[in-house]
Amino acid sequence: MDGTGTAAAMAGGRLPRTAPHPLSKDVLGYDDDDEEEEEEDDLEVYSKNGTFADTSSNSITMPTSPSSMTNQHTLDDEPDKDLFVAVDDPQQHATPMETYFTYRILTKTTRSEFDSSEYEVRRRYQDFFWLKTQLEAAHSTFILPPLPEKFSMREMVERFNESFIEMRRKALHKFLNRIADHPTLSFNEDFKTFLTVQDLAPHKKPGAAFLSMMEETMRAVANSVKSVKNRPDEFNAMNEHVDIFRQKIGTLERINQRTVKEYKEYSLAMKDYSPVYTLWSKSEKELAEPLTGVASSIDSCYKATEGLTTGLSEDMLPTLHEYVLCAETLKSVLKRRDVIQADYDSRVDSLANKKVEREMLEHSEQSFTFGTILGKSTEEVKQQKQQKIDQEIEELQADIAQFEDKMEYANTNLKADWKRWYMNMRSDLKSAFCNTAENNIHYYEECLATWESFLAVQQTEIKMDEKSKNSG
Repeated sequence: MDGTGTAAAMAGGRLPRTAPHPLSKDVLGYDDDDEEEEEEDDLEVYSKNGTFADTSSNSITMPTSPSSMTNQHTLDDEPDKDLFVAVDDPQQHATPMETYFTYRILTKTTRSEFDSSEYEVRRRYQDFFWLKTQLEAAHSTFILPPLPEKFSMREMVERFNESFIEMRRKALHKFLNRIADHPTLSFNEDFKTFLTVQDLAPHKKPGAAFLSMMEETMRAVANSVKSVKNRPDEFNAMNEHVDIFRQKIGTLERINQRTVKEYKEYSLAMKDYSPVYTLWSKSEKELAEPLTGVASSIDSCYKATEGLTTGLSEDMLPTLHEYVLCAETLKSVLKRRDVIQADYDSRVDSLANKKVEREMLEHSEQSFTFGTILGKSTEEVKQQKQQKIDQEIEELQADIAQFEDKMEYANTNLKADWKRWYMNMRSDLKSAFCNTAENNIHYYEECLATWESFLAVQQTEIKMDEKSKNSG
């Protein structure tokens, strides 16, 4: 049974409040009317003459991908865009300490804040990671696009494989273009620096963004022990939606990984299977023709299976994995929003307690206080305490106003980004599922046509043999 079909069948589930099911027909848009829609020295500086500032590294150039976006699109093709970014031309570099890849970043823009309309720089993975860290520190409640992870143990072995490098290039290209299309993130100064500055090292402040993120993480852990009071229903719905989405998309990824593995094993078996019939045909003269036909048919199906496996590996699996990472990002962003609300709620509670304390002070007697023992009058002691509490109330009110603005800003940003993410998710998953369906149809049609052709030849030969016998 086709693993993709099995995976799609497992996508049912309970709807979370007002948010539709993350993998439902409505979300993916299959209805008929829905046609709308870390090191600081990691950088090798690339100059226009094609040389590297650090000449100690050996550059092993891989061919530029034929599917590179720079070869297909320009600003003229998308007149509504004022910032176009492409990632291509991965190059391998070897130094005595390490071997790594850099990618060419081409930028074209009509924005006035850029000094030029075109830029070309080279960046390696750690530079992309620096950019993501800077953006998270500056915009903690925006939904940033996921960055492909560092290598796993298996990927450490495969990381110089052209197919792996091409998949990583595509993921980095998508990462930058998601940022470039964002109405706020695309105007971030660090993003502009990343796209335009040849030597990024002087712009990397050691640990500044990291410490900021660590501080925020520790606050998030501290606030996670107590639930946020009065969280708006829409954010409760988002949390439920993400929990279901994360579970479903993780299941889809695991099933598709297993499906790809089984297809690869099946493909290898077919590759070994075809020569058996070819060798057999050499020792069976009377059966030579049908045996050769079977070998040829199996070989055709083997090639078709390889094509189907490639489609799943390069289209469906990367899309599913991107949204597995997205689910983790969404949970982190929602937690950071909750931290802001928890800070706000704690100050509101403190203000209420201070007001109660002040009211109790007005009706209390200050006969046995440290101040009266020192000779101060009861009224004087009470007045000093009232002044202190009034000052604390005033400071809390100022803090509350500040956090109220911060919370409103966070809520507005998150709701807008949620809608943007939601539409991208619909489009990406719909495209991946449709491509998989088309690939499966093509695969089975190709295999069916191969075996039908073989049968037609054999049936014709059988009829000819029968006619020959009858005439004899």
